[in-house]
Amino acid sequence: MEWKPDWGLRGRMVLTMFLLFVLYIVFVVILSRYMGLFSVVLVMGLFSLGQFFFSDRLALYSMGARRVDADEYPRLHAMIERLCQQADLPKPDVAVADTKMPNAFAAGRSQQHSTVCVTEGLLRTLDEEELEGVMAHELAHVKNRDVMVMTIASFLSTLAFMVVRWGWLFGGGRNRQGGGGVVVAVLVSLVVWVVSFLLVRALSRYREYAADRGAAAITGRPSALASALLKISGRMDDVPDRDLREQSEMNAFFVIPLRNGVVGRLFSTHPSTEKRVDRLRNLEGEMERR
Repeated sequence: MEWKPDWGLRGRMVLTMFLLFVLYIVFVVILSRYMGLFSVVLVMGLFSLGQFFFSDRLALYSMGARRVDADEYPRLHAMIERLCQQADLPKPDVAVADTKMPNAFAAGRSQQHSTVCVTEGLLRTLDEEELEGVMAHELAHVKNRDVMVMTIASFLSTLAFMVVRWGWLFGGGRNRQGGGGVVVAVLVSLVVWVVSFLLVRALSRYREYAADRGAAAITGRPSALASALLKISGRMDDVPDRDLREQSEMNAFFVIPLRNGVVGRLFSTHPSTEKRVDRLRNLEGEMERR
């Protein structure tokens, strides 16, 4: 199966980034009335630069993961190197998280500066072909550049949430408009957070389908990824509630998200495992008929 550019994904990326940019400008203009334009631009600028350049380190830190070399995990390194050759990608850094939760994610700002991370639970759960399917899925994210796009896209919702949560920091004597200004800033931030949250969720779901197709193109075995998704999803029921709370912020980057109840599924960053598996099986059938 030949790798083809996903114009549907690219179009959605452009549209989402444009809408978020407009939302960003509105957010800055309104907040500047209560905080001062220089303060808003400085805070948002520093925050965005930090998230862009250090997103991979922050992701690894939040998972308690560390980068590993080929001497420690020769099988994993050899697999990723082989898949990178098939996908025409530079080899990313490889990291492992010491947790029983079976999952994987990709992070980084570009194809040349990326990291693929797996958990010890994933390495113990999947067989060779299934693990290869998951690694190809993460490399497809890197090749589609949607790790960078999701990092940028999630910036606005993260910052707006921080303003909502810590709105009291902008009050007191530093706020020329008094307590009412704080309320307005927090309400505006709440609206911006909700809108950006929904835009990012919509883009994130589509990019998972695109990465699944990309994995099939790289490995030629959609069924292996489908089997891995089912196996990982089944193991998620064994993840302790504490781990669900601690790692939920990484959902947009996991191969399978952590879900908590109906609300968690409704606002999930991923389509359902059943839908993904059905599409992979249909893709397998199409490849066999060729």
